[in-house]
Amino acid sequence: MSVTERRPVGALLLLASLSLVWGLNWPVMKVALGEMPVLPFRALCLLVSGPVLLGFAALRGGIALRPQEIPPLLLAAFFNVTLWHVLTGLGVSLMPAGRASIIAYSMPAWATLLGALLLRERVTMARLAGLVLGMGAVAVLILPDFWSMVAAPGGALAMVLAALSWAAGSIVMKRRRWSCSMLAVTGWQICLGGSPIVLGAVVLGPFPGFERVDAEGLAALAFVIVFGMLIGQWIWFVVLDRLPVAVASIGTLAIPIIGLLSSALFLGEPVGPSEVAALGLVVSALLLVTLPRGRSMERRVAPAVAMRQPPQR
Repeated sequence: MSVTERRPVGALLLLASLSLVWGLNWPVMKVALGEMPVLPFRALCLLVSGPVLLGFAALRGGIALRPQEIPPLLLAAFFNVTLWHVLTGLGVSLMPAGRASIIAYSMPAWATLLGALLLRERVTMARLAGLVLGMGAVAVLILPDFWSMVAAPGGALAMVLAALSWAAGSIVMKRRRWSCSMLAVTGWQICLGGSPIVLGAVVLGPFPGFERVDAEGLAALAFVIVFGMLIGQWIWFVVLDRLPVAVASIGTLAIPIIGLLSSALFLGEPVGPSEVAALGLVVSALLLVTLPRGRSMERRVAPAVAMRQPPQR
Protein backbone atom coordinates (compact mmCIF):
# COMPACT_ATOMS: atom_id res chain seq x y z
CA MET A 1 0.00 0.00 0.00
CA SER A 2 1.38 3.43 -0.95
CA VAL A 3 1.87 6.34 1.40
CA THR A 4 -1.03 8.29 -0.12
CA GLU A 5 -3.33 5.31 0.44
CA ARG A 6 -2.31 4.92 4.08
CA ARG A 7 -2.70 8.50 5.18
CA PRO A 8 -6.49 8.81 4.74
CA VAL A 9 -6.89 5.70 6.89
CA GLY A 10 -4.66 7.27 9.53
CA ALA A 11 -6.73 10.46 9.42
CA LEU A 12 -9.92 8.46 9.92
CA LEU A 13 -8.40 6.68 12.91
CA LEU A 14 -7.45 10.06 14.35
CA LEU A 15 -11.03 11.22 13.75
CA ALA A 16 -12.33 8.21 15.70
CA SER A 17 -9.92 9.00 18.55
CA LEU A 18 -11.10 12.60 18.53
CA SER A 19 -14.73 11.51 18.80
CA LEU A 20 -13.89 9.44 21.87
CA VAL A 21 -11.81 12.16 23.53
CA TRP A 22 -14.26 15.00 22.90
CA GLY A 23 -17.26 12.80 23.64
CA LEU A 24 -15.91 11.94 27.08
CA ASN A 25 -14.95 15.57 27.56
CA TRP A 26 -18.59 16.73 27.91
CA PRO A 27 -19.53 14.82 31.10
CA VAL A 28 -16.10 15.51 32.59
CA MET A 29 -16.52 19.21 31.83
CA LYS A 30 -19.92 19.11 33.56
CA VAL A 31 -18.22 17.80 36.70
CA ALA A 32 -15.65 20.61 36.61
CA LEU A 33 -18.26 23.30 35.96
CA GLY A 34 -20.24 22.04 38.93
CA GLU A 35 -17.43 23.27 41.16
CA MET A 36 -16.06 26.39 39.45
CA PRO A 37 -17.44 29.27 37.34
CA VAL A 38 -17.43 29.04 33.54
CA LEU A 39 -15.10 31.96 32.77
CA PRO A 40 -12.23 30.95 35.09
CA PHE A 41 -12.62 27.34 33.93
CA ARG A 42 -12.27 28.33 30.27
CA ALA A 43 -9.42 30.72 31.05
CA LEU A 44 -7.40 28.09 32.92
CA CYS A 45 -7.84 25.56 30.12
CA LEU A 46 -6.60 28.05 27.52
CA LEU A 47 -3.87 29.55 29.71
CA VAL A 48 -2.24 26.14 30.20
CA SER A 49 -2.85 24.42 26.88
CA GLY A 50 -1.71 27.17 24.49
CA PRO A 51 1.81 27.71 25.85
CA VAL A 52 2.31 23.95 26.36
CA LEU A 53 1.45 23.22 22.73
CA LEU A 54 3.73 26.01 21.53
CA GLY A 55 6.52 24.67 23.73
CA PHE A 56 6.21 21.18 22.27
CA ALA A 57 6.10 22.64 18.76
CA ALA A 58 9.26 24.66 19.40
CA LEU A 59 11.08 21.53 20.56
CA ARG A 60 9.94 19.58 17.50
CA GLY A 61 10.77 22.02 14.74
CA GLY A 62 9.90 25.66 15.36
CA ILE A 63 6.90 27.93 15.66
CA ALA A 64 7.78 30.80 13.32
CA LEU A 65 5.04 32.08 11.03
CA ARG A 66 5.28 34.10 7.85
CA PRO A 67 3.95 37.67 8.11
CA GLN A 68 1.17 36.94 5.61
CA GLU A 69 -0.05 34.08 7.81
CA ILE A 70 -0.77 36.26 10.84
CA PRO A 71 -4.10 37.82 9.68
CA PRO A 72 -5.74 34.48 8.78
CA LEU A 73 -4.38 32.95 12.00
CA LEU A 74 -5.95 35.76 14.04
CA LEU A 75 -9.25 35.24 12.21
CA ALA A 76 -9.15 31.47 12.77
CA ALA A 77 -8.28 31.99 16.46
CA PHE A 78 -11.22 34.37 16.85
CA PHE A 79 -13.69 31.84 15.40
CA ASN A 80 -12.18 28.59 16.75
CA VAL A 81 -11.18 29.75 20.22
CA THR A 82 -12.59 33.11 21.35
CA LEU A 83 -16.14 32.86 20.02
CA TRP A 84 -16.37 29.08 20.47
CA HIS A 85 -15.41 29.11 24.15
CA VAL A 86 -17.46 32.19 25.04
CA LEU A 87 -20.59 31.02 23.22
CA THR A 88 -20.44 27.41 24.42
CA GLY A 89 -19.81 28.59 27.98
CA LEU A 90 -22.86 30.84 27.73
CA GLY A 91 -24.94 28.08 26.16
CA VAL A 92 -24.06 25.48 28.80
CA SER A 93 -24.90 28.00 31.52
CA LEU A 94 -28.38 28.58 30.04
CA MET A 95 -29.41 25.02 29.13
CA PRO A 96 -28.56 21.38 29.96
CA ALA A 97 -24.99 20.57 28.92
CA GLY A 98 -25.92 17.38 27.06
CA ARG A 99 -28.47 19.15 24.86
CA ALA A 100 -26.06 22.06 24.36
CA SER A 101 -23.42 19.68 23.01
CA ILE A 102 -25.94 18.25 20.55
CA ILE A 103 -26.74 21.66 19.08
CA ALA A 104 -23.02 22.46 18.89
CA TYR A 105 -22.56 19.52 16.54
CA SER A 106 -24.89 20.96 13.98
CA MET A 107 -21.53 22.32 12.79
CA PRO A 108 -21.29 19.82 9.87
CA ALA A 109 -24.29 21.44 8.18
CA TRP A 110 -22.62 24.85 8.25
CA ALA A 111 -19.19 23.43 7.35
CA THR A 112 -20.52 21.51 4.36
CA LEU A 113 -22.34 24.60 3.09
CA LEU A 114 -19.35 26.91 3.60
CA GLY A 115 -16.95 24.32 2.16
CA ALA A 116 -19.02 24.10 -1.02
CA LEU A 117 -19.36 27.89 -1.34
CA LEU A 118 -15.86 29.02 -0.35
CA LEU A 119 -13.57 26.03 -0.99
CA ARG A 120 -15.53 24.60 -3.93
CA GLU A 121 -15.55 21.20 -2.28
CA ARG A 122 -17.76 18.79 -4.18
CA VAL A 123 -20.92 17.84 -2.28
CA THR A 124 -21.24 14.18 -3.29
CA MET A 125 -24.43 12.20 -2.84
CA ALA A 126 -22.76 10.14 -0.09
CA ARG A 127 -21.73 13.26 1.84
CA LEU A 128 -25.15 14.84 1.36
CA ALA A 129 -26.89 11.68 2.56
CA GLY A 130 -24.49 11.44 5.51
CA LEU A 131 -25.19 15.06 6.40
CA VAL A 132 -28.96 14.50 6.26
CA LEU A 133 -28.68 11.42 8.48
CA GLY A 134 -26.41 13.21 10.92
CA MET A 135 -28.67 16.24 11.18
CA GLY A 136 -31.57 13.84 11.60
CA ALA A 137 -29.78 12.42 14.64
CA VAL A 138 -29.38 15.92 16.07
CA ALA A 139 -33.08 16.61 15.43
CA VAL A 140 -34.14 13.37 17.16
CA LEU A 141 -32.18 14.38 20.25
CA ILE A 142 -33.42 17.99 20.28
CA LEU A 143 -37.14 17.34 19.71
CA PRO A 144 -37.95 16.24 23.30
CA ASP A 145 -36.76 19.67 24.54
CA PHE A 146 -37.97 21.68 21.55
CA TRP A 147 -40.68 23.71 23.30
CA SER A 148 -38.50 24.49 26.30
CA MET A 149 -35.85 25.80 23.88
CA VAL A 150 -38.48 27.93 22.12
CA ALA A 151 -39.58 29.36 25.48
CA ALA A 152 -36.00 30.19 26.48
CA PRO A 153 -34.00 30.42 23.24
CA GLY A 154 -30.89 32.16 24.58
CA GLY A 155 -28.90 29.00 25.24
CA ALA A 156 -29.91 27.34 21.98
CA LEU A 157 -29.09 30.51 20.01
CA ALA A 158 -25.66 30.71 21.65
CA MET A 159 -24.92 27.10 20.70
CA VAL A 160 -26.07 27.58 17.09
CA LEU A 161 -23.79 30.61 16.81
CA ALA A 162 -20.96 28.55 18.35
CA ALA A 163 -21.47 25.85 15.72
CA LEU A 164 -21.43 28.45 12.95
CA SER A 165 -18.27 29.98 14.41
CA TRP A 166 -16.51 26.60 14.52
CA ALA A 167 -17.47 25.93 10.90
CA ALA A 168 -16.18 29.35 9.81
CA GLY A 169 -12.91 28.78 11.66
CA SER A 170 -12.49 25.41 9.98
CA ILE A 171 -12.92 27.04 6.57
CA VAL A 172 -10.31 29.69 7.40
CA MET A 173 -7.89 26.93 8.44
CA LYS A 174 -8.56 24.85 5.34
CA ARG A 175 -7.98 27.72 2.90
CA ARG A 176 -4.29 28.06 3.79
CA ARG A 177 -1.22 25.82 3.83
CA TRP A 178 0.71 26.79 6.93
CA SER A 179 4.49 27.03 7.02
CA CYS A 180 4.76 25.44 10.49
CA SER A 181 3.26 22.28 11.95
CA MET A 182 -0.36 21.88 13.00
CA LEU A 183 0.93 21.57 16.56
CA ALA A 184 2.35 25.09 16.35
CA VAL A 185 -0.70 26.50 14.56
CA THR A 186 -2.98 25.03 17.23
CA GLY A 187 -0.85 26.49 20.01
CA TRP A 188 -0.83 29.92 18.39
CA GLN A 189 -4.60 29.85 17.97
CA ILE A 190 -5.21 28.95 21.62
CA CYS A 191 -2.78 31.62 22.86
CA LEU A 192 -4.14 34.37 20.61
CA GLY A 193 -7.81 33.45 20.79
CA GLY A 194 -7.66 32.69 24.50
CA SER A 195 -6.03 35.99 25.52
CA PRO A 196 -9.33 37.97 25.67
CA ILE A 197 -10.94 35.20 27.73
CA VAL A 198 -8.06 35.05 30.19
CA LEU A 199 -8.11 38.84 30.48
CA GLY A 200 -11.85 38.82 31.08
CA ALA A 201 -11.54 36.15 33.77
CA VAL A 202 -8.82 38.08 35.60
CA VAL A 203 -10.69 41.41 35.42
CA LEU A 204 -14.18 40.10 36.20
CA GLY A 205 -13.08 37.40 38.68
CA PRO A 206 -13.03 35.23 40.58
CA PHE A 207 -9.76 33.88 39.25
CA PRO A 208 -8.64 31.10 39.34
CA GLY A 209 -11.95 30.17 40.94
CA PHE A 210 -10.74 27.29 43.14
CA GLU A 211 -12.78 28.29 46.20
CA ARG A 212 -15.10 25.25 46.05
CA VAL A 213 -13.01 22.83 43.96
CA ASP A 214 -12.20 19.42 45.49
CA ALA A 215 -9.95 16.61 44.21
CA GLU A 216 -12.61 15.37 41.78
CA GLY A 217 -13.02 18.84 40.32
CA LEU A 218 -9.25 19.25 39.91
CA ALA A 219 -9.04 15.86 38.18
CA ALA A 220 -11.85 16.89 35.83
CA LEU A 221 -10.08 20.17 35.06
CA ALA A 222 -6.85 18.28 34.33
CA PHE A 223 -8.67 15.87 32.01
CA VAL A 224 -10.22 18.72 30.03
CA ILE A 225 -6.87 20.50 29.70
CA VAL A 226 -4.82 17.44 28.71
CA PHE A 227 -7.32 15.50 26.59
CA GLY A 228 -9.96 18.03 25.57
CA MET A 229 -7.58 20.89 24.83
CA LEU A 230 -4.01 19.66 24.28
CA ILE A 231 -4.70 16.36 22.52
CA GLY A 232 -8.17 17.02 21.11
CA GLN A 233 -7.44 20.40 19.53
CA TRP A 234 -4.25 19.13 17.91
CA ILE A 235 -5.99 16.03 16.50
CA TRP A 236 -8.81 18.16 15.07
CA PHE A 237 -6.52 20.44 13.09
CA VAL A 238 -4.42 17.50 11.85
CA VAL A 239 -7.59 15.77 10.64
CA LEU A 240 -8.81 18.99 9.04
CA ASP A 241 -5.47 19.31 7.27
CA ARG A 242 -5.73 15.81 5.78
CA LEU A 243 -9.43 15.41 4.97
CA PRO A 244 -12.06 17.53 3.19
CA VAL A 245 -13.99 19.82 5.53
CA ALA A 246 -17.27 17.95 4.89
CA VAL A 247 -15.79 14.54 5.77
CA ALA A 248 -13.94 15.81 8.86
CA SER A 249 -16.94 17.74 10.18
CA ILE A 250 -19.50 14.98 9.55
CA GLY A 251 -17.13 12.67 11.43
CA THR A 252 -17.61 14.81 14.53
CA LEU A 253 -21.29 13.78 14.67
CA ALA A 254 -20.27 10.80 16.79
CA ILE A 255 -19.11 13.13 19.57
CA PRO A 256 -22.50 14.11 21.06
CA ILE A 257 -23.60 10.47 21.00
CA ILE A 258 -20.49 9.43 22.92
CA GLY A 259 -21.11 12.38 25.20
CA LEU A 260 -24.65 11.24 25.93
CA LEU A 261 -23.68 7.60 26.49
CA SER A 262 -20.72 8.48 28.71
CA SER A 263 -22.92 10.91 30.66
CA ALA A 264 -25.37 8.07 31.24
CA LEU A 265 -22.53 5.78 32.35
CA PHE A 266 -20.67 8.19 34.63
CA LEU A 267 -23.34 10.71 35.66
CA GLY A 268 -26.46 8.56 35.59
CA GLU A 269 -28.21 10.63 32.91
CA PRO A 270 -31.06 8.76 31.15
CA VAL A 271 -30.72 7.09 27.74
CA GLY A 272 -33.99 6.43 25.93
CA PRO A 273 -35.32 5.53 22.48
CA SER A 274 -34.33 8.88 20.99
CA GLU A 275 -30.68 8.34 21.94
CA VAL A 276 -30.72 4.82 20.45
CA ALA A 277 -32.30 6.11 17.23
CA ALA A 278 -29.77 8.94 17.02
CA LEU A 279 -26.92 6.47 17.48
CA GLY A 280 -28.16 4.43 14.52
CA LEU A 281 -28.43 7.53 12.34
CA VAL A 282 -24.95 8.73 13.26
CA VAL A 283 -23.37 5.33 12.59
CA SER A 284 -25.05 5.28 9.18
CA ALA A 285 -23.82 8.80 8.42
CA LEU A 286 -20.25 7.94 9.42
CA LEU A 287 -20.24 4.80 7.29
CA LEU A 288 -21.45 6.75 4.26
CA VAL A 289 -18.71 9.38 4.43
CA THR A 290 -15.76 7.30 5.67
CA LEU A 291 -15.94 3.89 3.96
CA PRO A 292 -13.75 3.69 0.81
CA ARG A 293 -15.57 4.16 -2.47
CA GLY A 294 -13.10 3.13 -5.15
CA ARG A 295 -10.32 5.67 -5.60
CA SER A 296 -12.41 8.83 -5.20
CA MET A 297 -11.26 9.53 -1.65
CA GLU A 298 -7.63 8.84 -2.49
CA ARG A 299 -7.77 11.32 -5.38
CA ARG A 300 -9.36 14.02 -3.20
CA VAL A 301 -6.92 13.65 -0.32
CA ALA A 302 -3.67 12.97 -2.20
CA PRO A 303 -3.19 16.56 -3.52
CA ALA A 304 -3.31 17.94 0.03
CA VAL A 305 -0.81 15.31 1.17
CA ALA A 306 1.52 16.13 -1.69
CA MET A 307 1.44 19.85 -0.84
CA ARG A 308 2.29 19.37 2.82
CA GLN A 309 4.30 16.98 4.92
CA PRO A 310 2.35 15.51 7.85
CA PRO A 311 2.75 17.13 11.29
CA GLN A 312 5.59 15.68 13.32
CA ARG A 313 4.59 12.94 15.75
